[in-house]
Amino acid sequence: MAKYYYPAIFTEEEFGYSIRFPDLDGCFTEGETLDEAYKMAVDAIGLYLQQQDGKFSFPIGSNPKQIEADDNEFIALIEFDEMEYLKKHEKKSVKKTLTIPSWLNSQAENANAPFSRILQEGLIEFLGVRR
Repeated sequence: MAKYYYPAIFTEEEFGYSIRFPDLDGCFTEGETLDEAYKMAVDAIGLYLQQQDGKFSFPIGSNPKQIEADDNEFIALIEFDEMEYLKKHEKKSVKKTLTIPSWLNSQAENANAPFSRILQEGLIEFLGVRR
């Protein structure tokens, strides 16, 4: 999973900022502070790009130098990290069937081992995924 960058036009409003994305038709958000507006922009990109089947479609972002802004606007590049977005928003679990030796299964059951948690932690370590 990669990171993508999209220019956003921030408009200073009376009470915060409104944000629109030239490359994402109909994608808008807002925030009361600049920090909140930036976070909302990342979430808006994720909601816009995620399709019904849970996969993403990534259009190519424009060159920010080619975007014009009014006096009360500025352009910022918003980084969209698909993995970070999914870790934050995707709560769906999937069931996996796996095979382990019976002697190992017996010992694990006797120790009341939390199989799912151990597998998750092992995969995170194996893949080098940040939490």
